[in-house]
Amino acid sequence: MKITKLAKGISLKRPLEGGNEEQLKVVRQVLADVRAQGDTAVRTYTEKWDGFAPDKLHVTKEEIEAGANALDAQLYTDLKEAADNIRLYHEQQMRTGYRLDLADGSWLGQRITALDAVGLYVPGGTAAYPSSVLMNVIPAQVAGVKRIVITSPAGRDGHLPVGVLAAAHILGVEEIYKIGGAQAIAALAYGTETISAVDKITGPGNIFVALAKREVFGEVAIDMIAGPSEIAVLADETAFADEIAADLLSQAEHDKMACPILVTTSEELAHRVAIEVEKQLVTLPRAEVARASVENFGAIYIAETMADAVDAINSLAPEHLEVVTKNAEAVAEKVRHAGGIFIGRYSSEPVGDYFAGTNHVLPTNSTARFASGLNVDDFLKKSSIVYYSEKTWAANAPKIARLARMEGLEGHARAVESRGWEKE
Repeated sequence: MKITKLAKGISLKRPLEGGNEEQLKVVRQVLADVRAQGDTAVRTYTEKWDGFAPDKLHVTKEEIEAGANALDAQLYTDLKEAADNIRLYHEQQMRTGYRLDLADGSWLGQRITALDAVGLYVPGGTAAYPSSVLMNVIPAQVAGVKRIVITSPAGRDGHLPVGVLAAAHILGVEEIYKIGGAQAIAALAYGTETISAVDKITGPGNIFVALAKREVFGEVAIDMIAGPSEIAVLADETAFADEIAADLLSQAEHDKMACPILVTTSEELAHRVAIEVEKQLVTLPRAEVARASVENFGAIYIAETMADAVDAINSLAPEHLEVVTKNAEAVAEKVRHAGGIFIGRYSSEPVGDYFAGTNHVLPTNSTARFASGLNVDDFLKKSSIVYYSEKTWAANAPKIARLARMEGLEGHARAVESRGWEKE
């Protein structure tokens, strides 16, 4: 990994991989075809890109049961415990509306209600992601969403990975479709003969999924446009080089555009981590992917002071941040911008990816400056409520009318003034 002195202007910004005009043209065509042709277009594109022609898009209860039964018993137990942890964490995020009583019987309020239907995209391809099922479904369930739909690309044999089916089985989700790509996003957004449209789509995917989500935004809500993964580790001389290297590679193996960054006040640690990264790459199964990430987007920065290092982290606003320093909790308190913060030696980033209970769907590409990770609020909406009594109206109508006329909106003024006397 490249080792440099920390300077201002370091960034995690990367272009959306492959987001070119040709791919956007393909996505727009898929969306238009699915909107016009429904299931027929979904089947056509699934055969073209996933290599099988689905007779039925829906995954049967028998298939879900078979998948759950096929998973190793210990793994099923582990998934269930992880689900319990995630549910416990997200239950703390629930809140209710409120009512603010005013004088003369008037009141204001806020009503919080769950979305009616959400679609959760679970990636397929080179790996199966049962953890994505847990992270997307559980906050929606805690929020009270009544209809939860999963779409995920099947293998060429027409089956979803048993881990994905087992996770759905644990959570009791039965509406699952074996489709992926832009055609899955289109089906969720517009609806087909088989799949009813949803109100919001969450979950990461490849470039075609990301572009499709961006295109359908407004027709439905989306969580975010997820970019390649990233990790920043803030460490001092107390950290262990082999552990830091392993943590950096845990994200580098995701994607050739993943971004592993170490910011440290220890020059010795910087050089030892660089050596360890090379050593561990030799035996890493996804070494080709990880090496591309390390060489093209990885870096080790040496800061003169911890204050400088923290400033750099806040500038980076990383998806994942590990703080492995003396007084790590106090140092972490100074971090303002990070999707997820992992404090101390034993809080390696994969702990949050799979088991601790926090959500692993986090903002990337420095958007942690203004965005949050997936949470219960993403599946809730708020309605404001106004109840004015006649007496409160009478006291405030002239004020409201004056404000309306100041803005040149006579109709608004007349609307509020039209009340207040007996009508024939």
